[in-house]
Amino acid sequence: MKVFKFGGASVKDANAVKNVGRILNLFPNEDIIVVISAMGKVTNALERLTDAFFYKKENAADVLNEIKQYHFDIVDQLFSNKQHPIYDELNNTFVELEWAIEDDPTHSYNHEYDQIVSMGELISTKIVSAYLNEANIKNQWLDARGIIQTDNTYREGRVDWELTQKLSENLSQQKGITITQGFIGGTSENFTTTLGREGSDYTAAILAFTTNSESVTIWKDVPGVLNADPKWFDETKKLEQISYQDAIELAYYGATVIHPKTIKPLQNKKIPLYVKSFIDPNEKGTVINEIQSPLPIPCFIFKVNQVLISISPKDFSFIIEENLSDIFNLFAEKQVKVNVMQNSAISFSVSVDNDERKLPDLIKTLQKDYRVLYNDNLELITIRYYDQATIERVTIDKKILLEVKSRNTVQLVVKNA
Repeated sequence: MKVFKFGGASVKDANAVKNVGRILNLFPNEDIIVVISAMGKVTNALERLTDAFFYKKENAADVLNEIKQYHFDIVDQLFSNKQHPIYDELNNTFVELEWAIEDDPTHSYNHEYDQIVSMGELISTKIVSAYLNEANIKNQWLDARGIIQTDNTYREGRVDWELTQKLSENLSQQKGITITQGFIGGTSENFTTTLGREGSDYTAAILAFTTNSESVTIWKDVPGVLNADPKWFDETKKLEQISYQDAIELAYYGATVIHPKTIKPLQNKKIPLYVKSFIDPNEKGTVINEIQSPLPIPCFIFKVNQVLISISPKDFSFIIEENLSDIFNLFAEKQVKVNVMQNSAISFSVSVDNDERKLPDLIKTLQKDYRVLYNDNLELITIRYYDQATIERVTIDKKILLEVKSRNTVQLVVKNA
């Protein structure tokens, strides 16, 4: 068994969907689980729909019509037969969405988010599966929610590995091509959960683990894993091979090419992960495996829209274990992830993503017991295998507000000078 993952960019329009078919034709008679994300930027659009439904920021029906039109434009280009069953199937799916946003919310924002945003993957996989069958690339569609079981932590579902393993038994014997969704799971109450943004990579790793697959391939619009994001660097280099450890570190620090939770399940069973180009599928790409050697060149990771928060006791007493335990509990409760942290005698500083849904509530709660200062519009720069020259290169015209160094990694929170 092989597991392939195609992200939103690889199914963003009709030509992209056809290209998925061309790639699958390169692997005739193989048993492949194909994990597919929502098309293009549909997840962002569904987040807008959730906000419109929950906060009434804009007209939810208008947002939903945009999403419908986008998908039906793709379907019209893929299917010459306008009576094809996919039209009815999509119409029924969108009717479900219309019903979901008709009345006022009855659950928490995170619960409503997962029920609405998960529809992107269900719609994209139905379209791709129908097109592939029409193109004589025979496949079966599978609802991932019946396999990947999680707890009730909405937007960050925690996988029930034992139950998921049991439910994967039939899948591991499946022949041919199986099309399923990334990013989503199901609960024991038959609600939908999501695994965190960009969680389709993680889905691929879960299914590879539970089916003992021989490999996972993530198909991207880049030739492999690069040592920096081309958005930030004119000159980037492809990494031919990466250790599981370096891949985990890079993903943890924010490298967008791989979801942070992806590597561990694969490492546990020594399943190699390939990152390859869907534009040039015959190119070698990058392999992530159990190689032990460090990377030969520095790797750069940039995270923008950061907020640096400084937390101090109101009585200027020491920051001690008791304070830290309380602070971390609040971060966990508000589901705010810490990107880098540093503590001194009387303050604890962290850099976090500026999430307008979560951060104001966290800061307000912290202010009850602590003195809280913060700066926004900052950048977090992480360099793996750094030297002084690389630090100087990325901090030209920048002021460093926080710097944390270890043997192999430096993290810098900076603002424009």
